[in-house]
Amino acid sequence: MLKVASLPRATYYFELSKPDKDAKNKGIMDLIRDIFLENKHRYGFKRITAELRNRGYLINRKKVLRLMAKLGLRAVKKKQKYHSYVGEVGHIADNLINRDFAASKPNEKWTTDVSQFNCTFAKCYLSPIIDMGMGDVVAWDLSLSPNLEQTKRMLDEAFKKYPHLEGLVFHSDMGWQYQHNYYQQRLKEKGIVQSMSRKGNCLDNSPMENFFGVMKNEMFYGHEYEFKSLGELEKAIIDYIDYYNSERIMEKTKGLPPILYRQQSLNQLSC
Repeated sequence: MLKVASLPRATYYFELSKPDKDAKNKGIMDLIRDIFLENKHRYGFKRITAELRNRGYLINRKKVLRLMAKLGLRAVKKKQKYHSYVGEVGHIADNLINRDFAASKPNEKWTTDVSQFNCTFAKCYLSPIIDMGMGDVVAWDLSLSPNLEQTKRMLDEAFKKYPHLEGLVFHSDMGWQYQHNYYQQRLKEKGIVQSMSRKGNCLDNSPMENFFGVMKNEMFYGHEYEFKSLGELEKAIIDYIDYYNSERIMEKTKGLPPILYRQQSLNQLSC
C-alpha cells in the first residue's frame, strides 16, 4: 500500500507515532456524546454548543462540529407534506405577518397548520398552534381526519389555556379550515386578528414548516413502523411535545427551552 501511495515507510511510521491532538478533549467529547444521546440524536452542532454553554463550557461551534465529526455523530435529517388548500371557500385574510416572525412578548403572534403522518395503520393528522415569539406549542390535536372537529378541539384547548388574547395576530396558510366561517368567528369573538400566507408560498409560514420538519425528523422518520395504533402515535407525540416545550433548547429562545423562555419574558414584562 505504501508503494502504491508513493509514501516512504518513515512517513507512515512518523504519522502513527504522532500523539492524538484531541486526547486533551476527551472530557468534552464524552460530554458531547452524552448530550447527543440524551436528546436521541436530535441535536446538531449548534444546539450542542448552546447546551455546553448552558453547562458552563465556553467552546467554539467549529470545534464542536469537528469533534462531532470525529465521534461520528450526526443529527437526524428531513422528508414530505400535506396540503389543506382546496381553493377559495371562504374569506381570505391579508398577510399581516409578511414574514416578520419576531415577537416582543408571549401571545403576540401565533401560527397554525396541519401535517400528515403516514403510519402503517392509517394516515394521521396533527394540528398544532405555535407561539412565534416564544417557540412553544400552545395547543394541538391529533386526528385520523383533518376535519373541522379537529380544529375546534385545538382552539378550545388554546383558549382554555389563554382566555385573554385581544390583539393577538393568528397566522395560517389558506387551508379550508382557516377560511371556514366557524374558525373566523371564534377568532373574532376573542379579539384575535387573522393573517394568512400567500397562496403556495410555504416561506410565509416558515416557523410552522420548521416545527413540523424538526418534529418528524426527531421522533417519526425511521420509526414509522413502530406505531401500531393512533394511541401509540399519540403517546409518542405527547412525550415529544413535552420534551420540545420543556427541555429542547433553541437559538431563538436564547439557549433556553420554550417554556422557560416564556416565563422569563413574562417576568420581564411584570417588572
